[in-house]
Amino acid sequence: MSNSWPTWIGRPAAQAYGVPYDTPRPPANPVVRGLALHYGAQIISSSSLIQNYLWANAGFDRLRNRPELKDIDPRYDPTVIKLAGGPFASGRGSLDSLLGEDWHRPSPGAYASILDYHEAYKSGKLTPTAVAEGLLPLVRRDVKNATKHAIAFLGSKVELILKAAHESTERYGNGTYLSPLDGVPVAVKDEEDVTGYKKCLGSKLDYTRKDDATSHCVQLWQVAGAVLIGKTTMHELGLDTTNNNPNYGTPLNPHNERYYCGGSSGGSGYAVSAGLVPVAIGNDGGGSIRIPSAYCGLYGLKPSHSRVSIRPSSNLAKSTGVAGPMAANMADLEIGYRVMAQPDALDPASKLFLAPSGQASVRANRKKVLGIYKQWFDRADAPVREACEQTLDYLTSKLDYEIVEITIPMIHEAQLAHAMTIMNEIASGVSSVKDLTPANKVLISTGSKTPAPDFLQAQKLRNLLMQHLAHLYEQHPGMVIVTPTTPNAGWPYHPADLRYGCSDGNTQIRNMEYVYLANFVGNPAITAPISYLGPAVGSGKIPIGIMGMGEWCTEDELIAFGYDCETYLNDVYEGGRVKPGNFVDVMGLVKTIGGE
Repeated sequence: MSNSWPTWIGRPAAQAYGVPYDTPRPPANPVVRGLALHYGAQIISSSSLIQNYLWANAGFDRLRNRPELKDIDPRYDPTVIKLAGGPFASGRGSLDSLLGEDWHRPSPGAYASILDYHEAYKSGKLTPTAVAEGLLPLVRRDVKNATKHAIAFLGSKVELILKAAHESTERYGNGTYLSPLDGVPVAVKDEEDVTGYKKCLGSKLDYTRKDDATSHCVQLWQVAGAVLIGKTTMHELGLDTTNNNPNYGTPLNPHNERYYCGGSSGGSGYAVSAGLVPVAIGNDGGGSIRIPSAYCGLYGLKPSHSRVSIRPSSNLAKSTGVAGPMAANMADLEIGYRVMAQPDALDPASKLFLAPSGQASVRANRKKVLGIYKQWFDRADAPVREACEQTLDYLTSKLDYEIVEITIPMIHEAQLAHAMTIMNEIASGVSSVKDLTPANKVLISTGSKTPAPDFLQAQKLRNLLMQHLAHLYEQHPGMVIVTPTTPNAGWPYHPADLRYGCSDGNTQIRNMEYVYLANFVGNPAITAPISYLGPAVGSGKIPIGIMGMGEWCTEDELIAFGYDCETYLNDVYEGGRVKPGNFVDVMGLVKTIGGE
Protein backbone atom coordinates (compact mmCIF):
# COMPACT_ATOMS: atom_id res chain seq x y z
CA MET A 1 0.00 0.00 0.00
CA SER A 2 1.33 3.43 -0.91
CA ASN A 3 1.86 5.99 1.84
CA SER A 4 1.52 8.90 -0.59
CA TRP A 5 -1.48 11.16 -0.42
CA PRO A 6 -4.05 10.88 -3.22
CA THR A 7 -4.00 13.56 -5.89
CA TRP A 8 -7.79 13.94 -6.08
CA ILE A 9 -10.87 13.68 -3.89
CA GLY A 10 -14.15 12.91 -5.60
CA ARG A 11 -12.79 12.68 -9.13
CA PRO A 12 -14.95 10.32 -11.21
CA ALA A 13 -13.49 7.32 -12.99
CA ALA A 14 -12.67 8.27 -16.57
CA GLN A 15 -15.10 6.62 -18.97
CA ALA A 16 -16.02 7.61 -22.52
CA TYR A 17 -19.66 7.36 -23.57
CA GLY A 18 -20.35 7.38 -27.30
CA VAL A 19 -23.96 8.52 -27.42
CA PRO A 20 -24.91 9.91 -30.86
CA TYR A 21 -25.89 13.57 -31.03
CA ASP A 22 -29.64 14.11 -30.97
CA THR A 23 -30.99 17.48 -32.10
CA PRO A 24 -33.47 18.64 -29.46
CA ARG A 25 -37.06 19.36 -30.31
CA PRO A 26 -37.92 23.06 -30.15
CA PRO A 27 -39.28 24.00 -26.71
CA ALA A 28 -43.03 24.54 -26.66
CA ASN A 29 -43.57 26.29 -23.35
CA PRO A 30 -46.30 28.94 -23.37
CA VAL A 31 -44.98 32.52 -23.20
CA VAL A 32 -47.14 34.56 -20.82
CA ARG A 33 -46.78 38.11 -19.51
CA GLY A 34 -48.77 40.96 -18.02
CA LEU A 35 -52.20 40.40 -16.44
CA ALA A 36 -52.52 37.02 -18.14
CA LEU A 37 -49.47 35.85 -16.18
CA HIS A 38 -50.69 37.49 -12.96
CA TYR A 39 -54.02 35.67 -12.96
CA GLY A 40 -52.85 32.54 -14.74
CA ALA A 41 -50.17 31.93 -12.11
CA GLN A 42 -52.80 31.85 -9.38
CA ILE A 43 -54.73 29.17 -11.27
CA ILE A 44 -51.64 27.11 -12.15
CA SER A 45 -50.19 27.19 -8.62
CA SER A 46 -53.44 25.72 -7.25
CA SER A 47 -53.99 23.05 -9.92
CA SER A 48 -52.00 19.83 -9.81
CA LEU A 49 -53.49 18.78 -13.13
CA ILE A 50 -52.15 21.84 -14.96
CA GLN A 51 -48.78 21.57 -13.19
CA ASN A 52 -48.39 17.95 -14.32
CA TYR A 53 -49.30 18.94 -17.89
CA LEU A 54 -46.73 21.76 -17.94
CA TRP A 55 -44.08 19.47 -16.44
CA ALA A 56 -44.55 16.88 -19.19
CA ASN A 57 -44.88 19.56 -21.88
CA ALA A 58 -41.43 20.88 -20.87
CA GLY A 59 -39.97 17.45 -21.66
CA PHE A 60 -38.86 16.56 -18.13
CA ASP A 61 -39.89 12.93 -18.69
CA ARG A 62 -37.26 12.41 -21.41
CA LEU A 63 -34.80 10.64 -19.08
CA ARG A 64 -37.15 7.74 -18.42
CA ASN A 65 -36.08 4.33 -19.71
CA ARG A 66 -32.85 5.63 -21.20
CA PRO A 67 -30.59 2.56 -21.70
CA GLU A 68 -27.46 4.77 -21.35
CA LEU A 69 -28.33 5.33 -17.67
CA LYS A 70 -29.17 1.73 -16.77
CA ASP A 71 -25.97 0.81 -14.93
CA ILE A 72 -24.94 4.30 -13.79
CA ASP A 73 -25.06 5.22 -10.10
CA PRO A 74 -26.62 8.59 -9.23
CA ARG A 75 -24.25 11.32 -8.07
CA TYR A 76 -25.66 14.13 -5.95
CA ASP A 77 -22.58 16.27 -5.25
CA PRO A 78 -20.25 17.29 -8.10
CA THR A 79 -17.43 18.47 -5.80
CA VAL A 80 -13.99 17.37 -7.07
CA ILE A 81 -10.87 18.53 -5.20
CA LYS A 82 -7.29 18.42 -6.43
CA LEU A 83 -4.83 17.96 -3.58
CA ALA A 84 -1.57 18.09 -5.59
CA GLY A 85 0.58 16.22 -3.13
CA GLY A 86 -1.56 16.10 0.00
CA PRO A 87 -3.57 18.21 2.40
CA PHE A 88 -0.64 20.39 3.48
CA ALA A 89 0.21 21.67 0.00
CA SER A 90 -0.62 25.31 -0.61
CA GLY A 91 -0.69 27.90 -3.35
CA ARG A 92 0.39 31.54 -3.38
CA GLY A 93 -2.77 33.07 -2.04
CA SER A 94 -1.95 35.49 0.77
CA LEU A 95 -2.72 39.20 0.72
CA ASP A 96 1.02 39.89 0.79
CA SER A 97 1.45 38.00 -2.48
CA LEU A 98 -1.25 40.17 -4.07
CA LEU A 99 0.62 43.33 -3.13
CA GLY A 100 3.82 41.98 -4.65
CA GLU A 101 2.25 40.68 -7.88
CA ASP A 102 3.43 41.90 -11.27
CA TRP A 103 -0.08 42.46 -12.59
CA HIS A 104 -1.13 42.07 -16.19
CA ARG A 105 -2.75 45.50 -16.46
CA PRO A 106 -5.60 46.18 -18.87
CA SER A 107 -5.09 48.54 -21.77
CA PRO A 108 -6.31 52.06 -21.02
CA GLY A 109 -10.05 52.13 -21.57
CA ALA A 110 -13.44 52.91 -20.14
CA TYR A 111 -13.18 51.01 -16.90
CA ALA A 112 -11.09 51.95 -13.90
CA SER A 113 -9.60 48.83 -12.35
CA ILE A 114 -8.88 47.86 -8.77
CA LEU A 115 -5.26 48.70 -9.55
CA ASP A 116 -6.23 52.23 -10.65
CA TYR A 117 -8.01 52.83 -7.35
CA HIS A 118 -5.09 51.38 -5.42
CA GLU A 119 -2.55 53.63 -7.17
CA ALA A 120 -4.75 56.71 -6.70
CA TYR A 121 -5.06 55.98 -2.99
CA LYS A 122 -1.33 55.37 -2.54
CA SER A 123 -0.49 58.65 -4.30
CA GLY A 124 -3.06 60.60 -2.31
CA LYS A 125 -4.94 61.75 -5.44
CA LEU A 126 -8.07 60.09 -4.06
CA THR A 127 -9.14 58.63 -0.73
CA PRO A 128 -11.52 55.77 -0.02
CA THR A 129 -13.65 58.18 1.99
CA ALA A 130 -14.03 60.57 -0.96
CA VAL A 131 -14.96 57.69 -3.26
CA ALA A 132 -17.56 56.36 -0.83
CA GLU A 133 -19.06 59.80 -0.33
CA GLY A 134 -19.21 60.30 -4.11
CA LEU A 135 -20.88 56.93 -4.70
CA LEU A 136 -23.52 57.01 -1.98
CA PRO A 137 -25.84 59.53 -3.71
CA LEU A 138 -25.75 57.34 -6.83
CA VAL A 139 -26.57 53.98 -5.23
CA ARG A 140 -28.93 54.79 -2.37
CA ARG A 141 -32.56 53.91 -3.01
CA ASP A 142 -33.70 55.31 0.35
CA VAL A 143 -33.40 58.97 -0.68
CA LYS A 144 -36.03 61.28 -2.18
CA ASN A 145 -34.58 61.62 -5.67
CA ALA A 146 -32.88 58.27 -6.15
CA THR A 147 -30.88 57.94 -9.37
CA LYS A 148 -31.60 55.28 -11.97
CA HIS A 149 -28.51 53.44 -10.72
CA ALA A 150 -30.12 52.86 -7.32
CA ILE A 151 -32.55 50.29 -8.73
CA ALA A 152 -29.62 47.86 -8.93
CA PHE A 153 -29.18 48.03 -5.15
CA LEU A 154 -31.44 46.64 -2.44
CA GLY A 155 -29.80 48.75 0.23
CA SER A 156 -26.70 50.63 1.31
CA LYS A 157 -25.84 51.07 4.99
CA VAL A 158 -24.30 54.53 5.10
CA GLU A 159 -22.76 54.24 8.55
CA LEU A 160 -21.07 50.91 7.76
CA ILE A 161 -19.84 52.15 4.39
CA LEU A 162 -18.31 55.35 5.72
CA LYS A 163 -16.74 53.54 8.67
CA ALA A 164 -15.00 51.06 6.35
CA ALA A 165 -13.91 53.89 4.03
CA HIS A 166 -12.52 56.02 6.88
CA GLU A 167 -10.53 53.06 8.23
CA SER A 168 -9.09 52.39 4.78
CA THR A 169 -8.20 56.07 4.33
CA GLU A 170 -6.27 55.96 7.60
CA ARG A 171 -4.39 52.86 6.46
CA TYR A 172 -3.31 54.50 3.22
CA GLY A 173 -2.34 57.59 5.18
CA ASN A 174 0.13 55.65 7.31
CA GLY A 175 1.20 53.14 4.63
CA THR A 176 -0.41 50.05 6.17
CA TYR A 177 -2.91 49.22 3.42
CA LEU A 178 -3.89 45.56 3.37
CA SER A 179 -4.14 44.59 -0.31
CA PRO A 180 -4.88 46.07 -3.74
CA LEU A 181 -8.56 45.69 -2.79
CA ASP A 182 -8.18 47.99 0.23
CA GLY A 183 -10.58 50.94 -0.05
CA VAL A 184 -12.00 49.78 -3.38
CA PRO A 185 -15.81 49.98 -3.68
CA VAL A 186 -17.45 46.59 -4.22
CA ALA A 187 -20.98 45.22 -4.28
CA VAL A 188 -22.47 41.89 -3.19
CA LYS A 189 -25.51 40.03 -4.50
CA ASP A 190 -28.41 39.61 -2.10
CA GLU A 191 -27.80 35.86 -2.11
CA GLU A 192 -24.99 36.37 0.43
CA ASP A 193 -25.34 37.28 4.09
CA VAL A 194 -23.81 40.55 5.26
CA THR A 195 -23.86 41.80 8.83
CA GLY A 196 -26.24 44.73 9.17
CA TYR A 197 -28.14 43.92 5.96
CA LYS A 198 -31.38 42.04 5.41
CA LYS A 199 -31.50 39.15 2.97
CA CYS A 200 -34.54 38.36 0.85
CA LEU A 201 -33.11 36.69 -2.29
CA GLY A 202 -34.97 39.26 -4.36
CA SER A 203 -38.30 38.12 -2.90
CA LYS A 204 -40.79 39.35 -0.32
CA LEU A 205 -39.68 36.51 1.96
CA ASP A 206 -37.18 37.03 4.77
CA TYR A 207 -34.02 34.92 4.64
CA THR A 208 -32.00 37.08 7.05
CA ARG A 209 -29.94 35.04 9.49
CA LYS A 210 -30.80 35.47 13.14
CA ASP A 211 -27.10 35.56 14.06
CA ASP A 212 -26.48 38.46 11.59
CA ALA A 213 -23.43 36.65 10.20
CA THR A 214 -21.51 37.48 7.03
CA SER A 215 -20.83 34.92 4.29
CA HIS A 216 -17.20 33.79 4.40
CA CYS A 217 -16.36 34.93 0.85
CA VAL A 218 -17.71 38.43 1.61
CA GLN A 219 -15.78 38.47 4.87
CA LEU A 220 -12.55 37.73 2.99
CA TRP A 221 -13.09 40.79 0.78
CA GLN A 222 -13.75 42.90 3.87
CA VAL A 223 -10.62 41.54 5.58
CA ALA A 224 -8.71 42.65 2.46
CA GLY A 225 -10.07 46.16 3.05
CA ALA A 226 -12.82 46.35 0.39
CA VAL A 227 -15.60 48.88 1.01
CA LEU A 228 -18.98 47.24 0.47
CA ILE A 229 -21.30 49.93 -0.91
CA GLY A 230 -24.43 47.80 -0.93
CA LYS A 231 -26.27 44.59 -1.67
CA THR A 232 -27.45 44.21 -5.25
CA THR A 233 -30.77 43.09 -6.64
CA MET A 234 -31.32 39.68 -8.17
CA HIS A 235 -33.98 37.72 -9.96
CA GLU A 236 -36.35 36.42 -7.30
CA LEU A 237 -34.80 33.27 -5.79
CA GLY A 238 -32.36 33.21 -8.72
CA LEU A 239 -34.92 31.35 -10.82
CA ASP A 240 -34.50 32.99 -14.22
CA THR A 241 -31.90 34.66 -16.37
CA THR A 242 -33.33 38.16 -16.99
CA ASN A 243 -33.11 39.79 -13.53
CA ASN A 244 -36.66 41.00 -14.02
CA ASN A 245 -37.90 41.77 -10.52
CA PRO A 246 -41.39 43.22 -9.96
CA ASN A 247 -40.69 43.30 -6.20
CA TYR A 248 -37.79 45.79 -6.21
CA GLY A 249 -37.52 46.97 -9.80
CA THR A 250 -35.50 45.78 -12.77
CA PRO A 251 -32.13 47.39 -13.60
CA LEU A 252 -31.83 47.87 -17.34
CA ASN A 253 -28.71 47.06 -19.32
CA PRO A 254 -26.21 49.96 -19.23
CA HIS A 255 -25.34 49.25 -22.89
CA ASN A 256 -28.95 49.46 -24.06
CA GLU A 257 -31.89 50.21 -21.78
CA ARG A 258 -34.29 48.16 -23.92
CA TYR A 259 -32.43 45.01 -22.87
CA TYR A 260 -32.22 43.05 -19.64
CA CYS A 261 -28.97 42.89 -17.68
CA GLY A 262 -29.31 39.13 -17.44
CA GLY A 263 -29.65 37.20 -14.23
CA SER A 264 -29.90 36.17 -11.70
CA SER A 265 -26.90 38.30 -10.64
CA GLY A 266 -28.15 41.22 -12.71
CA GLY A 267 -27.77 43.86 -10.00
CA SER A 268 -24.09 43.01 -9.64
CA GLY A 269 -23.78 42.97 -13.43
CA TYR A 270 -25.32 46.44 -13.66
CA ALA A 271 -23.13 47.85 -10.88
CA VAL A 272 -19.93 46.76 -12.63
CA SER A 273 -21.06 47.52 -16.17
CA ALA A 274 -22.18 51.04 -15.26
CA GLY A 275 -18.75 51.71 -13.72
CA LEU A 276 -19.99 52.03 -10.14
CA VAL A 277 -17.66 49.30 -8.85
CA PRO A 278 -14.81 47.40 -10.54
CA VAL A 279 -15.80 44.05 -9.05
CA ALA A 280 -18.85 42.46 -7.42
CA ILE A 281 -19.89 39.10 -6.02
CA GLY A 282 -22.49 37.08 -7.89
CA ASN A 283 -23.86 33.57 -7.50
CA ASP A 284 -24.22 31.01 -10.24
CA GLY A 285 -26.49 27.95 -10.18
CA GLY A 286 -27.23 27.83 -13.91
CA GLY A 287 -25.26 30.65 -15.49
CA SER A 288 -26.25 33.43 -13.10
CA ILE A 289 -22.75 34.96 -13.05
CA ARG A 290 -21.87 34.28 -16.67
CA ILE A 291 -25.12 35.33 -18.38
CA PRO A 292 -25.27 38.84 -16.85
CA SER A 293 -21.53 39.19 -17.36
CA ALA A 294 -21.97 38.35 -21.05
CA TYR A 295 -25.03 40.56 -21.49
CA CYS A 296 -23.35 43.49 -19.71
CA GLY A 297 -19.93 43.13 -21.38
CA LEU A 298 -18.02 41.91 -18.31
CA TYR A 299 -15.70 39.15 -17.11
CA GLY A 300 -17.29 36.53 -14.86
CA LEU A 301 -15.97 33.41 -13.17
CA LYS A 302 -18.00 30.47 -11.93
CA PRO A 303 -15.55 28.55 -9.66
CA SER A 304 -15.34 24.80 -9.10
CA HIS A 305 -18.16 23.50 -6.94
CA SER A 306 -17.54 24.01 -3.19
CA ARG A 307 -14.28 25.92 -3.73
CA VAL A 308 -15.52 29.34 -2.58
CA SER A 309 -17.01 29.12 0.90
CA ILE A 310 -20.25 30.95 1.67
CA ARG A 311 -20.38 29.54 5.20
CA PRO A 312 -22.53 29.96 7.29
CA SER A 313 -24.99 30.98 4.58
CA SER A 314 -27.47 28.40 3.36
CA ASN A 315 -27.39 27.53 -0.33
CA LEU A 316 -30.81 26.88 -1.85
CA ALA A 317 -29.15 25.38 -4.92
CA LYS A 318 -26.85 23.14 -2.92
CA SER A 319 -25.50 20.86 -5.67
CA THR A 320 -25.40 23.44 -8.45
CA GLY A 321 -24.83 26.92 -7.01
CA VAL A 322 -21.54 28.69 -6.23
CA ALA A 323 -20.36 32.23 -5.48
CA GLY A 324 -17.86 33.99 -7.72
CA PRO A 325 -16.61 37.37 -9.00
CA MET A 326 -17.92 39.60 -11.80
CA ALA A 327 -15.45 42.26 -12.92
CA ALA A 328 -14.71 45.13 -15.26
CA ASN A 329 -11.23 43.85 -16.19
CA MET A 330 -9.39 40.55 -15.94
CA ALA A 331 -7.02 41.86 -13.26
CA ASP A 332 -10.08 42.77 -11.18
CA LEU A 333 -11.55 39.30 -11.72
CA GLU A 334 -8.30 37.64 -10.67
CA ILE A 335 -7.88 39.77 -7.56
CA GLY A 336 -11.49 39.28 -6.51
CA TYR A 337 -11.25 35.54 -7.04
CA ARG A 338 -7.90 35.07 -5.32
CA VAL A 339 -9.16 36.82 -2.21
CA MET A 340 -12.55 35.11 -1.98
CA ALA A 341 -11.24 31.62 -2.86
CA GLN A 342 -8.91 31.34 0.13
CA PRO A 343 -9.60 27.94 1.75
CA ASP A 344 -12.01 28.14 4.68
CA ALA A 345 -10.71 26.11 7.61
CA LEU A 346 -14.25 25.69 8.96
CA ASP A 347 -15.82 24.45 5.73
CA PRO A 348 -15.34 20.69 5.18
CA ALA A 349 -14.85 20.98 1.41
CA SER A 350 -13.35 24.45 0.95
CA LYS A 351 -10.55 23.75 3.44
CA LEU A 352 -9.19 20.97 1.20
CA PHE A 353 -8.73 23.13 -1.91
CA LEU A 354 -5.39 24.71 -2.68
CA ALA A 355 -5.14 28.47 -2.50
CA PRO A 356 -5.14 30.14 -5.93
CA SER A 357 -1.79 30.66 -7.64
CA GLY A 358 -0.25 33.65 -9.36
CA GLN A 359 -0.36 33.88 -13.14
CA ALA A 360 3.41 33.77 -13.70
CA SER A 361 3.75 30.05 -12.98
CA VAL A 362 0.46 29.21 -14.70
CA ARG A 363 1.33 31.00 -17.93
CA ALA A 364 4.72 29.32 -18.08
CA ASN A 365 3.39 25.77 -17.74
CA ARG A 366 -0.16 25.60 -19.05
CA LYS A 367 -1.34 23.74 -22.12
CA LYS A 368 -3.16 25.75 -24.79
CA VAL A 369 -5.80 23.30 -25.92
CA LEU A 370 -9.37 24.32 -26.81
CA GLY A 371 -12.08 21.67 -27.06
CA ILE A 372 -14.95 22.27 -29.48
CA TYR A 373 -18.13 20.18 -29.66
CA LYS A 374 -19.03 21.43 -33.13
CA GLN A 375 -22.68 20.38 -33.31
CA TRP A 376 -23.32 22.06 -29.98
CA PHE A 377 -21.19 25.13 -30.71
CA ASP A 378 -22.92 25.68 -34.06
CA ARG A 379 -26.36 26.03 -32.49
CA ALA A 380 -25.59 29.65 -31.57
CA ASP A 381 -27.14 32.47 -33.57
CA ALA A 382 -24.98 33.27 -36.60
CA PRO A 383 -23.59 36.64 -35.37
CA VAL A 384 -22.65 35.12 -32.00
CA ARG A 385 -21.07 32.07 -33.58
CA GLU A 386 -19.09 34.20 -36.03
CA ALA A 387 -17.79 36.48 -33.25
CA CYS A 388 -16.57 33.45 -31.29
CA GLU A 389 -14.97 31.93 -34.39
CA GLN A 390 -13.05 35.17 -35.04
CA THR A 391 -11.75 35.06 -31.46
CA LEU A 392 -10.71 31.44 -31.91
CA ASP A 393 -8.90 32.36 -35.13
CA TYR A 394 -6.87 34.91 -33.17
CA LEU A 395 -6.11 32.50 -30.33
CA THR A 396 -4.93 29.77 -32.69
CA SER A 397 -3.06 31.92 -35.23
CA LYS A 398 -1.42 34.40 -32.86
CA LEU A 399 -1.24 32.74 -29.43
CA ASP A 400 -0.53 29.11 -30.42
CA TYR A 401 -3.72 27.54 -29.11
CA GLU A 402 -4.65 24.15 -30.56
CA ILE A 403 -8.26 23.12 -31.27
CA VAL A 404 -9.44 19.55 -30.76
CA GLU A 405 -12.90 18.28 -31.63
CA ILE A 406 -14.78 16.56 -28.81
CA THR A 407 -18.23 15.14 -28.12
CA ILE A 408 -20.30 15.22 -24.94
CA PRO A 409 -23.11 12.65 -24.53
CA MET A 410 -26.78 13.58 -24.04
CA ILE A 411 -25.94 17.28 -23.98
CA HIS A 412 -29.53 18.46 -24.39
CA GLU A 413 -31.08 15.89 -22.05
CA ALA A 414 -28.51 17.06 -19.51
CA GLN A 415 -29.98 20.56 -19.60
CA LEU A 416 -33.33 19.13 -18.57
CA ALA A 417 -31.61 17.12 -15.83
CA HIS A 418 -29.95 20.28 -14.52
CA ALA A 419 -33.25 22.17 -14.63
CA MET A 420 -35.03 19.42 -12.68
CA THR A 421 -32.25 19.42 -10.12
CA ILE A 422 -31.97 23.14 -9.43
CA MET A 423 -35.72 23.78 -9.48
CA ASN A 424 -36.31 21.10 -6.87
CA GLU A 425 -33.37 22.21 -4.75
CA ILE A 426 -34.71 25.77 -4.64
CA ALA A 427 -38.30 24.61 -4.15
CA SER A 428 -37.20 22.76 -1.01
CA GLY A 429 -36.29 26.13 0.55
CA VAL A 430 -39.65 27.76 -0.19
CA SER A 431 -42.47 26.93 2.21
CA SER A 432 -45.22 28.48 0.08
CA VAL A 433 -45.47 30.04 -3.37
CA LYS A 434 -48.26 32.45 -2.46
CA ASP A 435 -45.91 35.41 -1.87
CA LEU A 436 -43.76 34.81 -4.95
CA THR A 437 -43.97 36.70 -8.23
CA PRO A 438 -46.30 35.12 -10.82
CA ALA A 439 -43.54 33.58 -12.97
CA ASN A 440 -42.01 31.84 -9.97
CA LYS A 441 -45.36 30.58 -8.76
CA VAL A 442 -45.52 28.73 -12.06
CA LEU A 443 -41.87 27.55 -12.01
CA ILE A 444 -41.81 26.32 -8.42
CA SER A 445 -45.21 24.64 -8.49
CA THR A 446 -44.48 22.95 -11.83
CA GLY A 447 -40.87 21.99 -11.11
CA SER A 448 -41.77 20.45 -7.77
CA LYS A 449 -43.98 17.90 -9.57
CA THR A 450 -40.83 15.95 -10.49
CA PRO A 451 -41.21 12.31 -9.36
CA ALA A 452 -38.32 10.85 -7.35
CA PRO A 453 -37.37 8.30 -10.08
CA ASP A 454 -36.97 11.12 -12.61
CA PHE A 455 -34.87 13.14 -10.16
CA LEU A 456 -32.64 10.09 -9.67
CA GLN A 457 -32.31 9.65 -13.42
CA ALA A 458 -31.01 13.22 -13.57
CA GLN A 459 -28.34 12.41 -10.98
CA LYS A 460 -27.32 9.33 -12.96
CA LEU A 461 -26.82 11.52 -16.00
CA ARG A 462 -24.72 13.88 -13.88
CA ASN A 463 -22.41 10.98 -13.03
CA LEU A 464 -22.22 9.84 -16.67
CA LEU A 465 -21.25 13.35 -17.79
CA MET A 466 -18.60 13.70 -15.10
CA GLN A 467 -17.05 10.37 -16.08
CA HIS A 468 -17.00 11.37 -19.74
CA LEU A 469 -15.44 14.75 -18.93
CA ALA A 470 -12.78 13.02 -16.81
CA HIS A 471 -11.99 10.94 -19.90
CA LEU A 472 -11.76 14.04 -22.11
CA TYR A 473 -9.41 15.80 -19.70
CA GLU A 474 -7.23 12.69 -19.47
CA GLN A 475 -7.02 12.61 -23.27
CA HIS A 476 -6.35 16.36 -23.55
CA PRO A 477 -4.63 17.69 -20.39
CA GLY A 478 -5.19 21.39 -19.83
CA MET A 479 -8.07 21.56 -22.30
CA VAL A 480 -10.59 24.41 -22.08
CA ILE A 481 -13.97 23.53 -23.60
CA VAL A 482 -15.08 26.61 -25.54
CA THR A 483 -18.58 27.74 -26.49
CA PRO A 484 -20.37 31.05 -26.79
CA THR A 485 -21.52 32.11 -23.33
CA THR A 486 -25.06 32.48 -24.62
CA PRO A 487 -26.26 31.49 -28.08
CA ASN A 488 -28.10 34.81 -28.34
CA ALA A 489 -26.89 38.40 -28.08
CA GLY A 490 -28.85 39.83 -25.18
CA TRP A 491 -32.52 39.60 -24.25
CA PRO A 492 -34.74 42.57 -25.12
CA TYR A 493 -37.69 42.94 -22.77
CA HIS A 494 -41.33 43.56 -23.56
CA PRO A 495 -42.70 46.68 -21.81
CA ALA A 496 -45.39 44.56 -20.14
CA ASP A 497 -42.72 42.44 -18.42
CA LEU A 498 -41.62 45.02 -15.89
CA ARG A 499 -44.78 45.12 -13.77
CA TYR A 500 -45.70 41.44 -13.42
CA GLY A 501 -42.66 39.68 -14.85
CA CYS A 502 -42.62 37.25 -17.73
CA SER A 503 -42.79 33.49 -18.09
CA ASP A 504 -40.77 32.64 -21.19
CA GLY A 505 -39.27 29.21 -20.71
CA ASN A 506 -38.34 28.96 -24.38
CA THR A 507 -35.91 31.89 -24.28
CA GLN A 508 -34.68 30.88 -20.82
CA ILE A 509 -33.79 27.40 -22.09
CA ARG A 510 -32.17 28.93 -25.14
CA ASN A 511 -29.89 31.36 -23.33
CA MET A 512 -28.85 28.72 -20.78
CA GLU A 513 -27.87 26.20 -23.47
CA TYR A 514 -24.12 26.43 -22.82
CA VAL A 515 -23.81 27.70 -19.24
CA TYR A 516 -25.74 25.04 -17.32
CA LEU A 517 -23.19 22.25 -17.83
CA ALA A 518 -20.48 23.67 -15.58
CA ASN A 519 -22.99 23.92 -12.73
CA PHE A 520 -24.28 20.40 -13.18
CA VAL A 521 -20.84 18.74 -13.27
CA GLY A 522 -19.02 21.12 -10.87
CA ASN A 523 -16.39 22.44 -13.29
CA PRO A 524 -15.11 26.04 -13.32
CA ALA A 525 -16.05 28.30 -16.23
CA ILE A 526 -15.19 31.83 -17.32
CA THR A 527 -16.84 34.31 -19.67
CA ALA A 528 -15.14 37.19 -21.44
CA PRO A 529 -16.54 39.89 -23.74
CA ILE A 530 -15.26 39.59 -27.32
CA SER A 531 -17.56 41.55 -29.62
CA TYR A 532 -20.65 43.74 -29.98
CA LEU A 533 -23.75 43.50 -32.14
CA GLY A 534 -26.19 46.12 -33.33
CA PRO A 535 -29.42 45.99 -31.30
CA ALA A 536 -32.80 44.65 -32.35
CA VAL A 537 -34.43 47.47 -30.37
CA GLY A 538 -33.25 50.58 -28.56
CA SER A 539 -29.93 52.35 -28.79
CA GLY A 540 -26.55 50.90 -27.91
CA LYS A 541 -24.55 47.89 -29.06
CA ILE A 542 -25.08 44.53 -27.35
CA PRO A 543 -22.03 42.66 -25.95
CA ILE A 544 -21.22 39.08 -26.97
CA GLY A 545 -19.30 36.74 -24.66
CA ILE A 546 -17.17 33.64 -25.14
CA MET A 547 -17.01 30.96 -22.44
CA GLY A 548 -14.32 28.49 -21.44
CA MET A 549 -14.99 25.53 -19.13
CA GLY A 550 -11.93 23.94 -17.54
CA GLU A 551 -11.19 20.78 -15.66
CA TRP A 552 -12.05 20.75 -11.98
CA CYS A 553 -9.81 23.13 -9.98
CA THR A 554 -8.31 24.87 -13.03
CA GLU A 555 -9.51 28.40 -12.30
CA ASP A 556 -5.95 29.72 -12.62
CA GLU A 557 -5.69 28.34 -16.15
CA LEU A 558 -9.09 29.78 -17.05
CA ILE A 559 -7.97 33.19 -15.82
CA ALA A 560 -4.97 32.97 -18.16
CA PHE A 561 -7.38 32.16 -21.00
CA GLY A 562 -9.45 35.17 -19.96
CA TYR A 563 -6.43 37.47 -20.19
CA ASP A 564 -5.83 36.28 -23.75
CA CYS A 565 -9.45 37.05 -24.66
CA GLU A 566 -9.09 40.47 -23.03
CA THR A 567 -6.08 41.21 -25.24
CA TYR A 568 -8.15 40.28 -28.28
CA LEU A 569 -11.00 42.65 -27.36
CA ASN A 570 -8.81 45.58 -26.33
CA ASP A 571 -6.07 45.38 -28.94
CA VAL A 572 -7.35 43.38 -31.93
CA TYR A 573 -11.13 43.71 -32.19
CA GLU A 574 -12.03 46.64 -34.43
CA GLY A 575 -13.15 49.57 -32.27
CA GLY A 576 -12.01 47.89 -29.07
CA ARG A 577 -14.06 47.75 -25.95
CA VAL A 578 -17.31 49.73 -25.95
CA LYS A 579 -18.19 52.00 -23.04
CA PRO A 580 -21.88 51.77 -22.08
CA GLY A 581 -24.07 54.79 -22.63
CA ASN A 582 -25.19 54.59 -19.02
CA PHE A 583 -21.71 54.80 -17.50
CA VAL A 584 -20.28 56.65 -14.50
CA ASP A 585 -16.62 57.62 -14.31
CA VAL A 586 -16.47 57.38 -10.52
CA MET A 587 -12.83 58.40 -10.17
CA GLY A 588 -13.37 61.41 -12.43
CA LEU A 589 -16.56 62.32 -10.60
CA VAL A 590 -14.87 62.22 -7.22
CA LYS A 591 -11.99 64.39 -8.46
CA THR A 592 -14.55 66.92 -9.74
CA ILE A 593 -16.44 66.92 -6.46
CA GLY A 594 -13.18 67.37 -4.59
CA GLY A 595 -12.16 70.26 -6.80
CA GLU A 596 -9.03 68.60 -8.16
